[in-house]
Amino acid sequence: MVEITNKYKIGTRRFGLVNWIGLWTLYKKEVLRFLTVWVQTLLSPIITSLLFLLVLSLAIGTDRGNVLGVPFISFLAPGLIAMQVIQQAFSHSSSTFMIGKVQGNIVDILYAPLSPGEVCVAIIFASVTRSLMIAVISIITFNFIVDLSIYHFFYLAYFTFVSAFILGAIGIIAGLWAEKFDHMATVTNFIIVPLSFLSGTFYSIERLPGILHTISQYNPFFYMIDGFRFTFINTSDGSITIGLIYLAALSIVLYFVTYLLLKKGYKLKS
Repeated sequence: MVEITNKYKIGTRRFGLVNWIGLWTLYKKEVLRFLTVWVQTLLSPIITSLLFLLVLSLAIGTDRGNVLGVPFISFLAPGLIAMQVIQQAFSHSSSTFMIGKVQGNIVDILYAPLSPGEVCVAIIFASVTRSLMIAVISIITFNFIVDLSIYHFFYLAYFTFVSAFILGAIGIIAGLWAEKFDHMATVTNFIIVPLSFLSGTFYSIERLPGILHTISQYNPFFYMIDGFRFTFINTSDGSITIGLIYLAALSIVLYFVTYLLLKKGYKLKS
């Protein structure tokens, strides 16, 4: 008995440096969670983007001149896809903790033999997977309406991944902070939506007046959408190099913030 106790001390990690089985299990659980309701999580955002594209292109597309040297509909389509990539990554990771706390099944994650870093990686990568699936299906679907020629595959993969990664991390932070759905609605309505609409999804930021133009240049959503759009129209509103560095740095910072909050048990332990 003493030998067994000494071998398996309480709190001792017995999975090596990384619990790969546990990490994969949580990731698979999160992916299956959104695939189970694929109509709401995958189909619905694509239909929403298509409606935006059709309504805006029919309403003002023929009267609007070229934007950044391309037709308005060609400018608009990549921005709409990128906006869904951003919003759906946030939606997935935030709902994991929000619903878990409300329903009381957050203990399934807290009591699992997983480190805070492993929980972060599993949930963020599940968010990235959801966003990647939406991006791929949207690109294929949109090609029936507008020509989406891909000029830069690396930038397409990079900006899709890093955008979803960042919003997945922000979603975890929001899900930890929010105590009820009203709090989550506050984050969405006062942070996510305004940043999305100030990101140049529907227009070139060159059209914005002084202060709003300056704010947009510090808006990470602008670099996400501008970089994603660059892969299809081969021209950009801002600096792609700055976007690459800015988003990479932001993703690292946000990962460590989520890691520290989970390690501390922020609003999870009472």
